[in-house]
Amino acid sequence: MTRIDDTPPAWDERTQLTTFLDYARDTARAKCEGVSAENARKALLPGSPLMTLSGLINHLRWVEYYWFRVVFLGEEDQGPWTEDDPDREMRVAVDFPLSQLLDEYAEESARHRELVAGSSLDDKARRAVRSGVHVDLRWILLHLTEETARHNGHLDILRELLDGTTGD
Repeated sequence: MTRIDDTPPAWDERTQLTTFLDYARDTARAKCEGVSAENARKALLPGSPLMTLSGLINHLRWVEYYWFRVVFLGEEDQGPWTEDDPDREMRVAVDFPLSQLLDEYAEESARHRELVAGSSLDDKARRAVRSGVHVDLRWILLHLTEETARHNGHLDILRELLDGTTGD
């Protein structure tokens, strides 16, 4: 998979925000290219037993679901996490093929791309965040770009530890 360029095709705010999120998403997927099923499930950091390539991809998929569908749209939370297991999406990821997790992440991203295209950046989320504020769509896009980029750093580390692959 080739990543898209991070240079937006237009310079309006929406295009810049969505281009950077798509670039971060594509980078996450690119970090998983050529990884074996066994390696995708390996936790290599002793202090982080849930941090696997599979776990991170599944986490990114479900984080997008949460912010766009639960917070922004106000839908009922159907995520895999529970009060007793708040990181369950990372734990259960090792039970699924990486290719399936990547496909589900791509499908979720495509759904959200359509949602963003049909909404105003000023639209407020139906649910408040912990501070009680109803963030706007712009904030959600920025937050997801930051979250995805941060986890791309984790994917970088894991990939290098797995097989020595490094890259942008």
